[in-house]
Amino acid sequence: MNPLRTLATARWNPGDPPPPPLPGFTASTFNPLVAAVADRCLTAHHGAPGAPGEPGTPGEPRRTGLLLASASGDRATALAIDAGAERHRMPPLLFFQSNPNAVLGHVAARWGLTGPVVAISPLAAAVPGEVPPDALELAAMLLADGDADQILVIAAEQAEPATEQAGQDGQATGEAPGADHATAVLVTTA
Repeated sequence: MNPLRTLATARWNPGDPPPPPLPGFTASTFNPLVAAVADRCLTAHHGAPGAPGEPGTPGEPRRTGLLLASASGDRATALAIDAGAERHRMPPLLFFQSNPNAVLGHVAARWGLTGPVVAISPLAAAVPGEVPPDALELAAMLLADGDADQILVIAAEQAEPATEQAGQDGQATGEAPGADHATAVLVTTA
């Protein structure tokens, strides 16, 4: 496996305020979180969207792939879909955003990225500030395939809603829910 070289890193830490709303997405902080940390990382390396960067001029597509790793996924959207199904009316945006690749498509369009788009669910949630090792291994494989020059790896975890937190006996623990967090790392081959 080819070693990876990190071009840029960005974090959305558990104590940071919620990211700004993302047009076209509703009922959840997950998709805005993914888009915000992706923007932070890509801005650190390329400047603003459409700014001159690798490989060329403003607006030129970048051969950058996107890889989203989340053990928990978008919990709030799943709960909103459950609630909508109980009422027998599903808001159309929830169906669209239930696909984790939807927010990656938003990021790719905003930044002119043309590489592969992949979403995975690792067995364990990423520790704040890190990406799962298996996500980095997959990024190395995607780069080795030659379809991209860079891969933006995003690890995002959403806080557990209070209704999901329970102790071993199934009773609520009374603990405060965790906080949303995400880390993005733009990598290429060394």
